[in-house]
Amino acid sequence: MAKIHILDEHIANQIAAGEVVERPASVVKELVENAIDAGSTKIEVTIEEGGLQSIRVTDNGSGIEPDDCESAFYRHATSKITNGRDLFHITSLGFRGEALPSIASVSKIALTTSSKEDGLGRKLIIEGGNLLSNDDSAAPRGTEFVVKELFYNTPARLKYMKTIQTELGHISDYMYRIALSHPGIGITLRHNDNTLLQTVGNGDLLQVVAAIYGTQAAKAMLPIQAEDKDYSLQGYVSIPEWTRSNRNAISTFVNGRYIRNNGLNHAILRAYHTLLPINRYPLAILSLTMHPSIVDVNVHPAKLEVRFSKENELYPFVEQAIHAVLRQQVLIPQPVKHPIGSSGSTSFIQEQFGFSKDQTTSNTAFPELSNQGGRMTSDSNKSIPSDMMGSHSSRPNVPPNYAMNDDRSGVNPPVRERNDQNYSINGGTGYRPEQGKSTTFNPEVYAAPKNGSPDIPPFPELTLIGQHHGTYLIAQNEDGLYLIDQHAAHERINYEFYYEQFGRPGDASQELLLPITLDFTPSETEQLKQKINWFEQVGVYLEHFGGQTFRVRAHPYWFPKGEEQALIEEMTEWVLSERMIDLAKLREKSSILCSCKASIKANQNLTALESDTLLERLAACKQPYTCPHGRPIVISFSSYDLEKLFKRVM
Repeated sequence: MAKIHILDEHIANQIAAGEVVERPASVVKELVENAIDAGSTKIEVTIEEGGLQSIRVTDNGSGIEPDDCESAFYRHATSKITNGRDLFHITSLGFRGEALPSIASVSKIALTTSSKEDGLGRKLIIEGGNLLSNDDSAAPRGTEFVVKELFYNTPARLKYMKTIQTELGHISDYMYRIALSHPGIGITLRHNDNTLLQTVGNGDLLQVVAAIYGTQAAKAMLPIQAEDKDYSLQGYVSIPEWTRSNRNAISTFVNGRYIRNNGLNHAILRAYHTLLPINRYPLAILSLTMHPSIVDVNVHPAKLEVRFSKENELYPFVEQAIHAVLRQQVLIPQPVKHPIGSSGSTSFIQEQFGFSKDQTTSNTAFPELSNQGGRMTSDSNKSIPSDMMGSHSSRPNVPPNYAMNDDRSGVNPPVRERNDQNYSINGGTGYRPEQGKSTTFNPEVYAAPKNGSPDIPPFPELTLIGQHHGTYLIAQNEDGLYLIDQHAAHERINYEFYYEQFGRPGDASQELLLPITLDFTPSETEQLKQKINWFEQVGVYLEHFGGQTFRVRAHPYWFPKGEEQALIEEMTEWVLSERMIDLAKLREKSSILCSCKASIKANQNLTALESDTLLERLAACKQPYTCPHGRPIVISFSSYDLEKLFKRVM
């Protein structure tokens, strides 16, 4: 006897409902997408009790022809495609013809629709997939779906529904994405007679952003627009100052369809590299337009995932487009925002203080400074003594690690120097530089000159006026007051230096007279044996010494003095924690570790010359506004902000 038989149509629809209709939000998604495909300019969604009791979707689209009303509920009945070739040129949101029969099989549906302006239409009543009535009815042009008692005939599915608030959250999240992807459609969402979302549908995306995320978020958005031969990108991304604790505010759309794509999300986050604090994420609304033939939307039951035929070109395109916009911004947060339309008031520059204490006896003393062209200058700044700049001031390829000495005595430690490249290194004795060679520090080694990148806004010219608690430098210019985090600033300077150095580590490694030994657990030892070759890519020569011990026989000479072992241990921990190691990520991680350990810390007083040099080096950086961890370096108070705080203006 044959064991294989054809399933009943009703059972097949219920099986399909298990894939398509996961929860009430799935019903809303399918019905709203049908309304968009019908050319609607207004869509209203009204739900009760999280959609489990009732879902009503009303639109003013083209409606359904009377003869097609019953056919629309047949499985795989669709007007979107006619043959196999159409699958490679899908321009509509829906196309499979599974949504309506799947929804009808697990709920009670009332459909009212009209395709004409004469007020005549059709009304169908369907329960559990069975047609109860199909009659003429008065109806305006468009379609209204009322879905009640979802999963009433599948109690097992109903049992696994979450709370009303959870289901409402899923519906709201989807409706937000639809409103963002189609700002030209008026979207209304109501729950239990409360309006949760309402957009006017005038095509202004920023108004939709304001309606969903608030006006402050809308003010923090930067427009994005880019094109190449295959793709067109437009939308908005937030400034790094405006962040969220998760990725939920990242919305990506392809040809008007909301999708979830890890590759695109990673491209967006890479564009914000070192601009965001750890575990913070931007707000991004990005709409990609491309030819339907290079994207496959038929790979997921809910059509939330797609495949790109040219993803190797797409992801860098998105990353570079966002990065190009961010790099044109002066990313200095302002604690107090200007009121819209305010022109501020006359700016006043405070007269600079003259400190009388001897600079050699107090690190907090500042010489009398003069403001020439907005940049702090002094006579002594023309030739900075090495004992004031720390032991790195005369090195051609080592960043100025201010006050690196643990005793902070201001006395330089012994210097090791290599005559082959004229490098000088902290600690020990060794080669002397060749006579006659310059040892002047050159910031261009690790920082891009500003005049080479005219599209990047210049760092503000600042006049140093003090230091707060040995942690924040205080500066000013004609626009207002600036606070600079000295540790974050030095981290950025060192990061850009070390990143360049790690790009060519081979020539910089030096043999150690006393190798560094490291011990690991048995499992870590086996993993490290497989990954040991990666350390050579950053100039660290690590070898197995037997048992659970490894030794470091060479490392780059420019590693932060006294931190070599701790640095290599942290690099090793990172390598062991990564399943897939990428050379660029290893280079970046190593640079961040080095910059953090080599930088001046909080509660460390700097002289005026050290502070001014720090600002000079910061201004020469490629990205002087955030540290490698994404924290802000500079915060500004405009003159208007200060006057408002002191009630000089009301």
